[in-house]
Amino acid sequence: MITAIIVDDEQHCRVTLESLIGRFFSEVAIKASCKSPAEGIQAIHVHHPSLVFLDVEMPPSTGFEMLRQLDEIDFEIIFTTAFERYAIQAIKFSALDFLLKPIGKDDLGEAIFKMKEKKSVDRSAKKIEALFENIQGPSKKIVLPTANGIELVYLQDIIRLDSNANYTTFHLKNSKKLLVSKTIKEYEEMLEGVNFFRVHNSHIINLRYVKNYIKGEGGIVKMEDGSSIDVSRRRKDEFLKALHEM
Repeated sequence: MITAIIVDDEQHCRVTLESLIGRFFSEVAIKASCKSPAEGIQAIHVHHPSLVFLDVEMPPSTGFEMLRQLDEIDFEIIFTTAFERYAIQAIKFSALDFLLKPIGKDDLGEAIFKMKEKKSVDRSAKKIEALFENIQGPSKKIVLPTANGIELVYLQDIIRLDSNANYTTFHLKNSKKLLVSKTIKEYEEMLEGVNFFRVHNSHIINLRYVKNYIKGEGGIVKMEDGSSIDVSRRRKDEFLKALHEM
């Protein structure tokens, strides 16, 4: 059984989420429904939930500020927000789940399924550490789940990514490699707009580490780590445009 609390300043959002869970997800038991961060903190101390559905914006406060007030985060978090643009990239980088309002049954089911599949909540503190850093400053960290646990990596230290079926390998500045059991497509969406570009179905590169480009049907890009990456013909024009706009 997953014990959960809801923290959201909008009553209709709390009622909708409770209703969806009550109708379709019997494995989740809602222990408290809170209308403010202060109530949320109290409910966490009383109920010790394994999952918190946390609204992002709760004027004059935020869900992020609520988390800062906790001495320990030993539960999983699913953020809920009506603003797709609002800190979503920071949440994604930190490997935390989120739901866009209005919340639908299918999206909720997917988030709950991921919650059940997680082996341990011991990693939550590191994820929150990365989230706070991503919100505060320009040096972004990404949380990478590996076979041995999780790694927090600065985006600026990633040279390139390559894929093998459902796995993605991160190649870092210090010649370190990290294998992650997620598809490269997931990281393409996450890294969009932060100087990364998918030049080929199997390759995403950090444009900051491009050494040179060799013309061809699609061409070849040489990276500063010595690797040579094929550029697909259909991505060539967009890639060259992105390179010139850096």
